[in-house]
Amino acid sequence: MKVIIVKDAQEGGKKAFKVFQKALKNGTNVFGLATGSTPLTTYVQLAASDLDFSESISINLDEYIGLQAADPQSYHAYMQKNLFRFKKFKHSFLPNGAAKDVQAEIKRYDQLLVKYPVGLQLLGIGQNGHIGFNEPGSSFTEKTHKVALTESTIQANSRFFDNVVDVPRFAFSMGIGSILQAKQILLEAYGPKKAAAVVAMIQGPLSEACPASALQQHPNVIVIADVAAAAKLKY
Repeated sequence: MKVIIVKDAQEGGKKAFKVFQKALKNGTNVFGLATGSTPLTTYVQLAASDLDFSESISINLDEYIGLQAADPQSYHAYMQKNLFRFKKFKHSFLPNGAAKDVQAEIKRYDQLLVKYPVGLQLLGIGQNGHIGFNEPGSSFTEKTHKVALTESTIQANSRFFDNVVDVPRFAFSMGIGSILQAKQILLEAYGPKKAAAVVAMIQGPLSEACPASALQQHPNVIVIADVAAAAKLKY
């Protein structure tokens, strides 16, 4: 892994923008996108840029189960608010959180990932080491699946909702096996609460106890972490 340590999330967003810029220049046309607070500074940079994604495909990591795309808390709404209203992609794919047939939706998403292999996959990391919604204990070979969110993830995501009881308990997520198929992976991590997960991901054992440690198996990973998130790394 290539580790880039930055002062803060704002500087991290600028560094991440450069990764997107280089990937697009070099012919990448399928971008795996993430949600949550971590990639926001990156999306600010992308939105304000002159990069043209009109011939590119975006494929999101995950979506809450039980939320309609129009729900303001859905990841569809998040992407529209933070990126898609500024940058138009040729096609943008997200899991359908309102799908009635869970297995059919999982199959649909896996087929999309085969049809459109991801060139650059953007990730954040949870305090417990999750990537996407792949919680500790997730298989490193699993593809798209339905996930029961852990209590720690529910609590962490409750800041986006009026009340913790409103946070969905299940989500669709690309599996770790899906994520590892990307040609290049860019993971961002900011703040002291991510420090334990970052050191486990980079310098800990390869273990399902830290899902992000699976990235040790990938040949092309860039980690952008601020000083606080990188504080436990030993060099």
